[in-house]
Amino acid sequence: MDILSEVIAAVRTGRPSAVARALTQPWGLRWYRSSSARFHVVLQGSAELMPGAAGAGGQAPGDASLLTLAPGDIVLLPHGQEHALAGDGGMEWRDVMPVPDGVEPHWPPTTWHTDGIDAVIMTGTIPLDLSRAHPLFAQLPPVIHLRRDLGVPRSLGAAVELLAIELEEAEIGWDTIVAGLLDTVLLYILRAWWLRERPGSELDRGWAAALRDPAVGAALQAIHRQPALSWTVEKLAAESGLSRAVFAQRFTTMVGSPPVAYLTWWRMTQAGRLLLQDHAPLQTIAERVGYASEFAFARAFKRDYGIAPGLYRARGRQLI
Repeated sequence: MDILSEVIAAVRTGRPSAVARALTQPWGLRWYRSSSARFHVVLQGSAELMPGAAGAGGQAPGDASLLTLAPGDIVLLPHGQEHALAGDGGMEWRDVMPVPDGVEPHWPPTTWHTDGIDAVIMTGTIPLDLSRAHPLFAQLPPVIHLRRDLGVPRSLGAAVELLAIELEEAEIGWDTIVAGLLDTVLLYILRAWWLRERPGSELDRGWAAALRDPAVGAALQAIHRQPALSWTVEKLAAESGLSRAVFAQRFTTMVGSPPVAYLTWWRMTQAGRLLLQDHAPLQTIAERVGYASEFAFARAFKRDYGIAPGLYRARGRQLI
């Protein structure tokens, strides 16, 4: 079971979008807080990233720590935080305001390779339900910076190149291809970050460590593979090859919640997604996430979401 893929699928709420902007000096772009993860790739030229700096009233943010992005650099802001990008020839701010469905606004087409273009920035936007972000996603740092000069995985580089080609050429079928490539690029970015060797960093603790731990990782795989099974701490400990007490303590320390609490949270997260994406009856969904009766499922769901599952489904579909 690929837990990383499941984590992304669980928090995705809408259609991703991408845009490539050909820019001339002076230029500055600002994104305000949203419910979307966003990544930027410097295809040409360079840029300065200002995390958490929206710059009210058109003023350049003065206290933000600048992060220099060189050609080929990739930066991911996973938590929807406000930020700004600017060139080095002064700043002429332009606010990037998404349309109601969360898609990046259309950018006038410009041939990237003409004279006078100082930078080409490709941006991918992935709508997420950050209110129920998986702990694995929630523990990501505010900014993930993958520097080209330190080496970008070939797979990620190839996916970025394909995405850039589709945006530039916009041939028949490009819209569906771009949506798939955005998911691919996001997963490649996260994989590249998690697989890096960083002693003493975030990778040595929390969820990243839990996935690498043979015992806790085995239990997590079991939960994600078959969430509907009647798991108990004893059964999960058997999957891990540890005693009940040792397993429960190690799982809680690494994951941040006891085994059964995490199992219930994951079941409810899956149930929320199924209610919006599947037309199956409530009883069927209840069984898929491990509840023998619709009543028991509805009670657990309302305790977690604060709303009955039927009403949650009805309201959610009104927004789709």
